[in-house]
Amino acid sequence: MTSVLNVDTIADKAGTGAATLTGQFTSKAWVNFNGTSTVAIRQSGNVASITDGGTGVYTVNFASSIVDADYCAVASTGRDDSNGANLGASFNYAGTNPTTSAIKLNTRDRDSSTNDDTDYVFVTVVR
Repeated sequence: MTSVLNVDTIADKAGTGAATLTGQFTSKAWVNFNGTSTVAIRQSGNVASITDGGTGVYTVNFASSIVDADYCAVASTGRDDSNGANLGASFNYAGTNPTTSAIKLNTRDRDSSTNDDTDYVFVTVVR
């Protein structure tokens, strides 16, 4: 048997306002995108778009701003089978700090230490 809970508002204990779920640490944004040729989002949550900043440079733009820029972001890449590169992802590319509306990252070929586009890029933001 499946239960469904449909509500418009979850009230605080006093019933005077909306409940604040401060103990909840959940994904605030996530995306799976193609980082080659024309960059394209496969699936996402709270991601409006991806900006292609050149070879291996991307900006993930949030649909709704994060409460502050003190979140934790994690990224990984899928292997680029076209050239067999050993790829990795990193944030704070070129000194660009995370903001409440976006985070910039790059994907690199770890063997040659050069930026490289990759077929699969995965990003999750938790706060």
